[in-house]
Amino acid sequence: MTNGKPARPLPAWPRSGQAGLNFRPAEEADIPFLSRLYASTRAEELAVTDWSDAQKAAFLDMQFQAQRAHYVRHYPKAEWLVVNRAGQDIGRLYIERWPSQHRIIDIAFLPAYRRNGYGSALLRDLVEEAWLAGKSASIHVEKDNPARQLYVRLGFTIVEDKGVYDLMACAPPVAPNRPRLK
Repeated sequence: MTNGKPARPLPAWPRSGQAGLNFRPAEEADIPFLSRLYASTRAEELAVTDWSDAQKAAFLDMQFQAQRAHYVRHYPKAEWLVVNRAGQDIGRLYIERWPSQHRIIDIAFLPAYRRNGYGSALLRDLVEEAWLAGKSASIHVEKDNPARQLYVRLGFTIVEDKGVYDLMACAPPVAPNRPRLK
């Protein structure tokens, strides 16, 4: 995560702003929220197990810590952002900007804030930011992730099959006068 200061000024994303979303660098104090958010993304999957609540909690904690360690190791220059709306932390966005592309490492919202247009607004902003820099936006998406439909609607296509995940990318239009995303 960060030392509390962004590596660069936080971007001003217009669609996200219109949706009331704000962003701040994630800090160590955010770990309990980020862990709870992660657990919410796995709730459906674990609902069908016969594990006890204690077993589920231990598994989720282990998986959260492993994911966090993986992200920090493989994306050393990433921005780790907490998404909030109306003073409430509602999600996370992890992104690293490479010379060739902008990699969306992870984007997630608490269940009450899913399917409200927030992810769509944010993704449109992220794609436009990448396009304006002459780059693609990319993300790994689980094959059974319901958000996959949103990525396809926004123009993401599969560029590599990674087994459980697909690497999807949204390349900028070739035309010299690129239209803005709506």
